[in-house]
Amino acid sequence: MVSVFAAFVVSDDIVVKMLGLGLAASVLIDATAVRLLLVPAVMTLLGRHAWWTPHRPARILPHLDTEGEGGAAPERAPADRR
Repeated sequence: MVSVFAAFVVSDDIVVKMLGLGLAASVLIDATAVRLLLVPAVMTLLGRHAWWTPHRPARILPHLDTEGEGGAAPERAPADRR
């Protein structure tokens, strides 16, 4: 997006040049400063509090144990011993 907006700078119209430069700068600042630095830092500071769910949706939504931390190991079929 930065390169697309920066391409508007070569236009002859001054308004298009200003919009292109402004949008390119804002996308670059947003992509680097906010999304690469600020959001991960805030989520690290908040820890597990960054992942809370309000009570009503929490009752409706299923609990998915994607990391495998919440329960016993899955049961296996007994091996056939002869």
